[in-house]
Amino acid sequence: MLVVSACQITPSGVGVEPFVQVGSVSVPDLRLPMDLLSAAYGGATSDEDDDEPPSFPPVATALNSFAPPPVKRPRWEYQPCLPPPSSFPQPPLPKAAPLPTSPASGRYISKRQRALLAASRAPVDAASLLPPQTTAEVDSSVGSITDSNLRADILHSLRCQPKPGSSKSLPSKLSVSLKGHTKAINCIDWSPTHVHVWNVWDKGNTTACVLKHHTAAVKDVRWSPHNLSLLSGGLDCSVQLIDVVEGKVIKVFKEDQAVEVIKFNPSNPNLFLSGGSKGSLRLWDIRSGLVTKEFHRSLGTILDIEFSADGRQFISSTDTTRSNISENTIIVWDVLRQVPLSNQVYTEAFTCPCVRYHPHEASFVAQSNGNYIAIFSARPPFKLNKYMRFEGHGVWGFPIKCNFSPSGRELASGSSDGSIYFFDYKSARPLRKIEAFKEACTDVVYHPVIPNVIASCGWTGEISVFER
Repeated sequence: MLVVSACQITPSGVGVEPFVQVGSVSVPDLRLPMDLLSAAYGGATSDEDDDEPPSFPPVATALNSFAPPPVKRPRWEYQPCLPPPSSFPQPPLPKAAPLPTSPASGRYISKRQRALLAASRAPVDAASLLPPQTTAEVDSSVGSITDSNLRADILHSLRCQPKPGSSKSLPSKLSVSLKGHTKAINCIDWSPTHVHVWNVWDKGNTTACVLKHHTAAVKDVRWSPHNLSLLSGGLDCSVQLIDVVEGKVIKVFKEDQAVEVIKFNPSNPNLFLSGGSKGSLRLWDIRSGLVTKEFHRSLGTILDIEFSADGRQFISSTDTTRSNISENTIIVWDVLRQVPLSNQVYTEAFTCPCVRYHPHEASFVAQSNGNYIAIFSARPPFKLNKYMRFEGHGVWGFPIKCNFSPSGRELASGSSDGSIYFFDYKSARPLRKIEAFKEACTDVVYHPVIPNVIASCGWTGEISVFER
C-alpha cells in the first residue's frame, strides 16, 4: 500500500512516499511555534543544509503546560514570482509554405492543380506541436511500488477490503516507522490503490520512490484518482503532475503565488483546486492545463480547502491577520457560480489550519488555533454548533490537521504535544490518545481500505503508521 509524503526540498528535490507528507525540518530546541513555521517554510529550503540548524522550542508533554502563543505571528517572506499569462498559449502552428505558382506571374491555377499541390506537401507531425516531456530526478537506489513483497495479512486485507471498523477497535499499536525526511512534514496521503513514495508494509525497502522535481519546499501532495500519478504544489509557485512509475513530469501548472494547498474535485478528477499565499483560488483542468474558474475575495494566505462530496461546493480557510477581519476566516463557495454562499461562518478571532467535510453527514469541522475543533452545519446558513466542540489537544500555531474515519464515527487529530487524539463524532467525547512523536504531530490520515489503520507525520520528519 503506497503512501506519499511531501517535504522541505533542495533545488533537486522532494520526497514522495505511499502516503503524502509535506515539509521537512530538523528540530533542535528553543523558539516559539510560529518561528518554527517560519524556519520550516521560509528559511532553510534544503534537507541537506545542516551547517546552522534552526532552533526550536520544547513542546509541552502535558496539555496544562502549553505556553501561550505569541500575540503577533511572524510571517515568512518569499521572493515574488513573475505572474503567468492569463491563459497558456498553445505553440504557434508552423507557417504553411506558399502555394507554388507557374513561372508566368498571375497565371490561373485550377482547383485540381491546387489539390494535387497540397497533397504533395509533407504532412505536419502533430507530436512536434506538443511541449517536450520532462523527467523528474528519480533515486534509483530505492525499492519498488509493487505489492509483491507485502506482509501476507496486509495483502489479504487489501484484497478483501473489510468494512470500516468502529470505535471499539481504534488504532493503538505501532505498525511501522518510516524515516527519510529531515525537516517538518506538513501532510500525508494514502494511495487509493496501493500500500519518498513509501511502500509502507514492504518487507524489504519501504522507500519505493524518491522524486526530485520542485525547486523549493513542497506544501501539499495528492494522489490522482486516475492512476499512479501525483499532484504536488510548493513554494516555487508551481503545481506539477508526475507519473510515479516512470518518474516523468506530465504537466506543470505555473502560478503567481506560492502554492499552499491543492485538492481534486471528487466529482470530476480532471479538475483540481489550488490556493496560495496571495489568497487566489483557481480551478484547473488537467487536460488543457488552463484555469477554468477563479474565486476572488481579497483574501489572505489560503490555509486549507475542502470539496463537498458532490463537488458543487468547497470550503476555504484563510489567514485574515493582515486585515483583522475574522468574518472571512472560513468561506463556503458555490463552484458553478463562483460566489461565496457565506463568509460569516466562523467569527472567532482564530485562524483554522484545517477544514474537513464529514464523509456521510451534512456537517464539516474546522481545526482552530483556539486549541479545539469546531463543528458546523453543511447546509445554509452553515451555523456553528455552540454546544459541542472537540478539545483536549493543542494547536498553538502549528499546521495541525484532523481527519474523519471512513465510517465517520471517529475524528482523529494531531496535536502540538506529538500525540494523536481520537474523538467520538456524535458526542465529541475523547476516546483515546496515542503518543506518536516527541514534537508536534502535524497530520493524521485513515487508510482508505483497511479499517483501524492510521498514518501520522511529525514536525521532526518522521512518519508512524498505527494499527489495532
